[in-house]
Formats: sequence, C-alpha cells, structure tokens
Amino acid sequence: MSSHKLDRRGFLGAAGAAGLTVAGAGSLTACSTGGGAAGGGAEASARLTLPAYVPAKVPAPDLAGNADGLDPAYLRYPKDLVRSVAQVPGDGEPVTCLTETFSTAPPAMNRNAYWQELNKRLGSELRMTIVNGLGGDDVYRAKFNATIAGGDLPDLMWFPPNQGLKNVPALLEAKFHDLTPYLSGDAVKKYPNLANIPDFAWRTAVLNGKIWGLAVPYGRMGQVYVANEDFWKPVGGVRFDSAQDFFEKSKELLDTKRKKYVLEPAYTNHILQFAMWHGIQNKWSMDGGKLTHMFESDEYVAGIEFALKCQEAQLFWPDPNLPTTLEKMEGGFLGVHVQSFPGFLNDSNMYDWPAKVVVPFAAEPGRTPSWHFGYGSVGFTAINKQVSKDRIETLLQVMNYLSAPFGSEERLFLDNGLESVHHIRSRDGDVVLNTKGNAEVLTTRQAINFFGNAPQSLYLPGKPETTRGIHATEVELMKMAKADASTGYFSDTFANKGASSSDEFYLAVKDIVAGRRPLSSFRKEILPKWQRTAGDAMRREYEKAIAKGATK
Repeated sequence: MSSHKLDRRGFLGAAGAAGLTVAGAGSLTACSTGGGAAGGGAEASARLTLPAYVPAKVPAPDLAGNADGLDPAYLRYPKDLVRSVAQVPGDGEPVTCLTETFSTAPPAMNRNAYWQELNKRLGSELRMTIVNGLGGDDVYRAKFNATIAGGDLPDLMWFPPNQGLKNVPALLEAKFHDLTPYLSGDAVKKYPNLANIPDFAWRTAVLNGKIWGLAVPYGRMGQVYVANEDFWKPVGGVRFDSAQDFFEKSKELLDTKRKKYVLEPAYTNHILQFAMWHGIQNKWSMDGGKLTHMFESDEYVAGIEFALKCQEAQLFWPDPNLPTTLEKMEGGFLGVHVQSFPGFLNDSNMYDWPAKVVVPFAAEPGRTPSWHFGYGSVGFTAINKQVSKDRIETLLQVMNYLSAPFGSEERLFLDNGLESVHHIRSRDGDVVLNTKGNAEVLTTRQAINFFGNAPQSLYLPGKPETTRGIHATEVELMKMAKADASTGYFSDTFANKGASSSDEFYLAVKDIVAGRRPLSSFRKEILPKWQRTAGDAMRREYEKAIAKGATK
C-alpha cells in the first residue's frame, strides 16, 4: 500500500479520488450523501428479491464490521489469504468497458506490467476506455452520452450515481440486459464475491423492480468534522458539551492577528454539521407516506443561524476561496474542516498532525444529535444488450474476480500488483507499493474500482493504532446514523434539475452567512424557490416510486 495521493475533491459532493488507505475501496475516496441516483434507483416491486448476502470467508478482521456499513478493520495485512476465485473467469475474448478516473492516466497496456498480468489472471484482455474526470463533472456524462448516441457500446458501462444521466429507465430497457435472473436472491451465490456485497449497495442497481447492473460497493460513512487535536489542546481538547461550548472555546482560540481561525470557509458544509447537532434528517425522511427534505426542517434553519453566529464572531477563515485547507489545518491555523469519511481515511495515511473526527454532540440539552450515512456505492455497471446471453455469465465471472474481498489472494494482487515488482512486504508484514506500483497499480486500479470493487475494509499500512481509532469512530457514528429515505429510488427531476437547483440553493444560503441577504429570505424566498424549481417534483416522484413497493 502507498501514501501516494490522487486528488479530486468534489466527486459525489464531498471529496475526490485518492490513495490506497482503504482496502477494497482503496483508490476512491468519494463520498455521497445518496438520494435519487441518476444512474440507478429502485422503483421496486414487492416481487423483487435483492441478491442474497453471504459474507466472504476471509481471514477474520482484528475489529469486526457488519452488513449495515461498519467497516471491518485489519491492524496488519492478513497472512493466510484465501482464494476467492476457483478458475480463470474469462473466455479469451476481450472485455470492453467505459469507466472514469480522477488521477493521471495509467500507462498504456503495452507498457503496464500490472495491466498485462491482470489480463492473464482474468483470461481475457480488459480494454478500458478511461475518462478523466479531473476536467469537471460533465466530462464523463458527455462521453457516456456520446457513446450511447454512437451505438457502438462496450460490453460494460459504468453508471455513476449523481452525474445527471437522463432518461435512465428507458435507456436501460433499450440498451442493457436485465440481470435479475442472474443475481436476484440465491442466484447470486454462483458468484460468491458478488454475494459479499451488502444490500445498501445493491439497491442502487435496481430500477422498476429489476436489477440492471453490478453494484459497485463503497464505504457507507458520509461527511465528518475533522479537527486538529493540537489546535484544541489549550481548551481541553476536542470535546464539546453543546453548541455554545463549541462557540465559546472557538472564540477563545481565535487569533486574527496571527491569522489563526477556527473554521474553513465552506459555509454550507458547516451548516449541515451544525444541523446534525440539532438532529437533522438525512436528505429525505418519510413519515406516513409523505416525504420531507432536510432543507424544509427547523434543524437546517438552526444550522444557518449558528453559522451566522460564527461568521459574526469571525470564526470562519476570511477568504472564501481558500485553496489550502489541509495545509492550514496542518499548520495549526484552522481548527476544524468538513471532509468526506473516505477522504479522511486517505488523508489519515499522510497526516503529520493529529486528526480527530468530531462525533456529533447535542446542540443543547434535550436534543438528540444525528449523523448521515453516505450512499454506500459509486453506482453500478450494466451489461450491453448487444452482448449475447451466452456471454453474460462470463462477464459476471470477470466482475466476480474484480470484486474479490480483502483477505483474498485476488484482492492482494488487485490492490498491490506483483510482489517485488509492484510492492514489498515490510518486517511487520504490511504491504507497501514501490515506485513502479505507484505508477502502474495505483493509476490503473482506480479506473477499475469505479466499475468493479469489493466492500470496504479498513487497513492503514503501519498505522494500527490509527486504524483502531477510526474503527472506534465508525462505531460511535453508527449509533446516531440516519439513512436517506430516497436512496435507491429514481427521480427524473433529480436527474435533470437536482444538481442545478441545489447549487442555486446553496449559493443563496452562502449569501445569508456572508451577510448579503437577511435570514428571513430563507423561508420567504430561497426555500420556496427550491421547492418550485425541483423539490416538490422530486417529492412526488420519490413518493410514487416508494409507494410501488420495496425490495426484499
């Protein structure tokens, strides 16, 4: 494993792709808050049974995980690895795929020993068309749409969860295989590594009562507050009894003359954290068949009010375009910033300062704080309908190999390449990428992990105590975790207007915190406009989808 970093902070609304800190989900550090996947959803009938969940038989972790999203943790790389794939999965014919990366492009196949060895192990040449998402969120969407329009589709196409793909239900019906007969219920047991994928990830591959692709599992932990413990030592450390306690300690540490502030200038991210102290729901919540969005809650308004209080006290870094948040955190010039949990995992492998997640606490006596699950998936991979039915099982076996779990021989290779060529073993048995591994494995694997991956495990090479602390934090967060009621359901309005309407909403909220608009404008203008533009339509579409039934 490596501390080499790949930077893209923005994918799925939180942090970008990076590094190898997280086993299984290693090269992605995206975080999604879920809700209305543009590429997948589950207007599911009661007849659909999700793929059976059968945990992989791998070496026992040092700290157990569970099917709800708690990640198993390994303090050292396991020694006695299992073989999770009995035979070479491919049929000798090339396997083509459209996928994305947020890193530098990998070396071409003819100059890439890792890619060449992977082809041998797959038994088919993996030909990837790799779109570099560093150019913006619309780059992959443009390539995806152009591929569909051209008609010459690859065998496998990755459907991202939030990049605004349109007319998805009709597209799937017209161009891709219904994989329900191959994956529903016990049928998935033919592919043991796919059976190891938890329910919350599979729900993102379901639409209109059918399973349309291979779920690409991902850590379920959402956004977190990350503090520099050294920054807070003068006031007793990273411990807060209430919102007011946080505020008073922050004011005490503020030193504008030394350019020492407390909060990064990402206003809307902080608002959500403050609202969690008040117990805010996760995106959409269901009550009596009716959905309410978190924007419509009193808790969200309380988050805005507290952000205003912090702004008036000059707790935010004064330049709203601060590009060096991590550097300021490391230097002790910022006390806390908002990070995706996978981004926090990646950065934990490189921090030279003591980072600690601030578990949400009650804003005031009588409040019950909340915390939000992420999406648990980076979308799904569909199989081109032009592929003959005779070959579907071959492609599923290839995907079964690419989904090999941590603790298997296949995952050791997928994450780290060949020993002595791409990685070495330390005295303690940890796996560390070398220069060739950083150049070949790291870049190639990221493109692969977007369309096929294993459920996440925690493993930070050489940092067992950090790993132990992160797992303990996950345990605490899950005690108050809330899921988004719309996760796994499709909304055309979300696909067409979700991003733009949210962007406009957040810009207006930023204006309130910055003092350019009055707080009263939130209820009078900003929220009603969001409801008219997209919110009410999304509500109707999600309610209709949910009313059709649920997966089993």
